[in-house]
Amino acid sequence: MTPTKALFLDAMKQAAERAAAEEEGFRRDWAARVAVLERERAHAFRRLNLMRSLSEAAGATEKEAAVASTLAVFREKLGWTGDSEARTATLDRFRPVVEALVGALRTTDGEAAPDVPAALAEFETWYALAHGSAFWVLFDHYMPETPRVDF
Repeated sequence: MTPTKALFLDAMKQAAERAAAEEEGFRRDWAARVAVLERERAHAFRRLNLMRSLSEAAGATEKEAAVASTLAVFREKLGWTGDSEARTATLDRFRPVVEALVGALRTTDGEAAPDVPAALAEFETWYALAHGSAFWVLFDHYMPETPRVDF
């Protein structure tokens, strides 16, 4: 092979390797971005579904009864049947969210409603700092596959 031909082919090989590396980097970045968007979507729907369930439970006539029943639904949604230090701390920190929710549902025209999204965001921030993960991962339940049997 002549030296000129070797230089030409080496340059083309380097260009091909750079293109392959750029494509691989793009695919890696794209996959990471998709993972972030999937997690954000899942958390947004978990947030909506939880708050919808809690809103339905917050209809008791007395405020304290509404807060208590809403916290009971919160525990139920998380599958918490027992107590622990972490669960008690979480419930204590979630209580202002429930109180804001109950207050917002009881607000009449002309009154300023409590800021439920702000209370929830404050709780989520606390949880992430205290536990090193998003609160919404508590809703990741592994459902083992079970065989379908027809009798």
